Amino acid sequence: MELPSHAISTRISFKQLIGLFCFICMLLPSAALVTTSSRNESDRSALLAIKSQIRDDPLGVLNSWNDSLHHCDWQGITCSRRHRQRVTVLDLQSQKLGGTLSPYVGNLSFLKEIILTENKFEGDIPQEIGHLFRLQYLILANNSFEGEIPSNITYCPDLREINLIDNKLSGRIFNRFSSLSKLIGLGLASNNFIGKIPPSLGNLTSLARLSLAQNHFKGNIPEDLCNIQSLRYFQVGSNNLIGKIPSCLFNHSSIYYFAVAKNQLEGSLPPNIGLTLPNLEIFLFAINKFSGCIPVSLSNATRLESFEISDNAFTGSVPSGDDLNFIASLSNCSNLEKLSFVSNVLKGPLPDSISNLSTTITFLSLSFNSIYGSIPVGIGNLVNIQVLSFSLNNLTNNIPSTIGKLNQLLHLYLNDNLLSGHIPSSIGNLTQLTLLNLFNNNLNGNIPSTLGNCRNLTVLDLGRNNLVGTIPIQVVSLSSLTNRLFLDRNSLTGSLPSEVGNLTNLVSLFFSENKLSGHIPESLSKCLSLNNLFMDSNLFEGEIPKSLITLKGLKNLDISHNNLSGVIPEYLEQFPDLAYLNLSVNQLEGQVPRNGVFANASLFSVIGNQNLCGGIEELKLRPCIQKIPQKKTSISFKAIISIIVGSVCLLLLFLFFLAFYRRKVLKKNPSFPSLSNIPSYRRVSYLDLLRATNGFSVDYLIGVGSYGSVFKGILQDINQTVAVKVLNLQQEGASKSFLTECNALRHLRHRNLLKIITACSSVDFQGNDFRALVFEFMSYGSLEDWLHPRVNEQQQDSRNLSFIQRLNIAIDVASALDYLHHRCQPGVVHCDLKPSNVLLDDDMTARVADFGIAKMLSPASYDSAQSHPSSDVIRGSMGYVAPEYGMGVKVSIQGDVYSYGILLLEMFTRKRPTDDMFLNGLSLRSYVEMALPNQVMGIVDPMVLLDDDTNTVEHSNICANLQESLVSVITLGVLCSADAPTERMTMSEVVNKSTYSIVGLLVLSLNCLSVFPSLDCVL
Repeated sequence: MELPSHAISTRISFKQLIGLFCFICMLLPSAALVTTSSRNESDRSALLAIKSQIRDDPLGVLNSWNDSLHHCDWQGITCSRRHRQRVTVLDLQSQKLGGTLSPYVGNLSFLKEIILTENKFEGDIPQEIGHLFRLQYLILANNSFEGEIPSNITYCPDLREINLIDNKLSGRIFNRFSSLSKLIGLGLASNNFIGKIPPSLGNLTSLARLSLAQNHFKGNIPEDLCNIQSLRYFQVGSNNLIGKIPSCLFNHSSIYYFAVAKNQLEGSLPPNIGLTLPNLEIFLFAINKFSGCIPVSLSNATRLESFEISDNAFTGSVPSGDDLNFIASLSNCSNLEKLSFVSNVLKGPLPDSISNLSTTITFLSLSFNSIYGSIPVGIGNLVNIQVLSFSLNNLTNNIPSTIGKLNQLLHLYLNDNLLSGHIPSSIGNLTQLTLLNLFNNNLNGNIPSTLGNCRNLTVLDLGRNNLVGTIPIQVVSLSSLTNRLFLDRNSLTGSLPSEVGNLTNLVSLFFSENKLSGHIPESLSKCLSLNNLFMDSNLFEGEIPKSLITLKGLKNLDISHNNLSGVIPEYLEQFPDLAYLNLSVNQLEGQVPRNGVFANASLFSVIGNQNLCGGIEELKLRPCIQKIPQKKTSISFKAIISIIVGSVCLLLLFLFFLAFYRRKVLKKNPSFPSLSNIPSYRRVSYLDLLRATNGFSVDYLIGVGSYGSVFKGILQDINQTVAVKVLNLQQEGASKSFLTECNALRHLRHRNLLKIITACSSVDFQGNDFRALVFEFMSYGSLEDWLHPRVNEQQQDSRNLSFIQRLNIAIDVASALDYLHHRCQPGVVHCDLKPSNVLLDDDMTARVADFGIAKMLSPASYDSAQSHPSSDVIRGSMGYVAPEYGMGVKVSIQGDVYSYGILLLEMFTRKRPTDDMFLNGLSLRSYVEMALPNQVMGIVDPMVLLDDDTNTVEHSNICANLQESLVSVITLGVLCSADAPTERMTMSEVVNKSTYSIVGLLVLSLNCLSVFPSLDCVL
């Protein structure tokens, strides 16, 4: 039976359709393979381009990046499962890779994570990062990337975390992150970013971690950050931030890490901080200007682990005398690990409650306060403590033996107190101890031999006590001592044990000012690492051992004031680093070497050795007699007498001409200073200043200037608190500043100039040049602190200067400048007068300070009309510099007069010349001048008019005479700050007008006692 023709046609068409379908199915995989291969090749090529820019691969990480493996199998590469063979993760962290990051990274379009931490990448972060719109994690921490953050990073909307910590990035961050709404972590710490923290960061509402520490950010912390309710980690320390912390940040209950240390922030801690921050774990507020009480509500922050508020002005509950009450409240913080209250104003007895702190605590420091009383016996309860510091306080009585229970202790600082009694032998139980500092107390008795059990000690300082007996062999056998062993300034007796040779790695060894006797042991030659050896002021005898030739690393050697004999070893002149050598007051004899350290008389001393000869000319020692074989000759007695008489005549003739020449020189230069006219300052060494500032500790730092840092310290031998200005000799101009200030201050004497106690020009223990100036410590700080106090509003009244006080300060400063300009020879131009350089002593007497850029005047320089253009750089601070200096006019006394005028206006208006209001031609001077005379009460600081009874300003009580006095003062400031130098007054005229005209007006104002009730007492 045949099928119809249309059926046959249908059957053929169906077969063709089936065949076509199969053919297409066969072609599809090939097409897909071609597409995938194309995409694979793009990612592969990008990775090879990245490899080509990496020049260092010490671990061979990129060896797998070759043709033998698919790129998805290369080390550090992860590919997508969904989008087959597309690279999603580039993870090469901690591989020590060096080179640059190739721009081809932007071709890895499926990339979600870039993790390159802890390598050595450098150069810019490529702009092509902005092409990676799928990127979620950009982790480039701990490298050397530089330049700015790519501006198009905003094109990566899925970013969750950016970590650029510890690089060399710079510039401003502007608003580059404001659109990254998914960002959870932003780490920019340890770079070189500048400018202000942008308020736009407050738009990152998902942010949990913000790290901006160790940059150069300035200005205030923006309140917009309070919008980030999810913030848990907040770190902005080590910048130049000022002002107060926005109070709303203290209400973020989720914050557990709060770090603002090392800024210039001010204000106080909220009383309820423990309630509003219940999750707080780390609290770092050290080295700022915070003040007020330490809140007892911290007891509610039970998760607290570290609480550091060192170097602030926290006071506690003054005047109750129970400042340390808050310590008892911290006993509820069961996770507490670190407490630091160094260098505040805490007073009162050390409470027994300190023994009730959590046993988890590992670090506790209350150093540099005014704490007294005894160390509690219960201190032994803190069994996990590793660092315990009570130094620089007024603690008394014995060191409790229970301290021997702290078997985890690494560092123990009890130095600079009034502790007495014996050193407890139980300290020998502290076998983990690496540092023990008991310096400068009243400890007595023997050094316990049990210290020999502390086999991890690297530092042992028992100096300046009343210890007696011999040095235990067990102590000098501690080969672990590598940093220093200080036993100086005690009453130790006996000989120095030969076991001292076990200290083969020790750097500094001090036995000074004891009663040690016997010979210097030969075994000392084994201490090959010694840099500093001080054995002066003892009873050592015998010769200096020849074996000490091995100590070629010595930088400082002092064996003076002993009974040493014999010759000076010639090997000492071969010590290449020896910069200080003191052999004075012994019984040494023979020739003084001439090379090495002996070539510079300022580096060594041999005085007090009667039988020395030779040496360099500066020593003025007798020449050494050379014993040479002589032929027998006969010289007549008459010839000998003739030679002697002739020599005496020549000597007398020489002395006559010397006296005649000296008189001629003095007549020609009557103002030339003789040695008798140069004041004799107290000598201090680098070691004295090192100890006075506890090793130039940051805990003692009170200020940083252009050329160095200022530390608060205590000179131990006279128990005087001082300010130590240490020059940073790496800073260009620092050495010149030191010489300028020394040259100025040694000739200047005036009650209104800051008194210099001494200066130190030496080398440190590393052999580096060291320069420092030591001044009286001014307890009331600077005029800047009083005019613009960085304290909370509740305390501002106590920091107010009355009208009389301001006037007295003005007269004091004027008197100082009058002396500098007109009463000393040569005259001196200060060049940098401003409130921060006017210090106040205990009597509120003003002292002008900082002569680092002062200028000595020649006689012709007194005439300002003869000033002419100079190539000198502009001297002074912005706002206080005379306008003519900007045009290259030579430094003159009229420049100081201008600065004084601005200072005077600032004192009575409480407005800085650099305030933001002074723009578009308006200056502090023009602002004040426009108010004279009728509107002066509108521009004067209201605190000048404060009623002492009501703490309010009552303008109705201000009489006409008082207003006239203010007008006179303000007018004086305007006259002194005239733009033209010739129109300014001299400081002599200022002093006369200040002390007579103005004070005369004030006498007429005695009926204004409702405003100034104590005026009659002052006048």
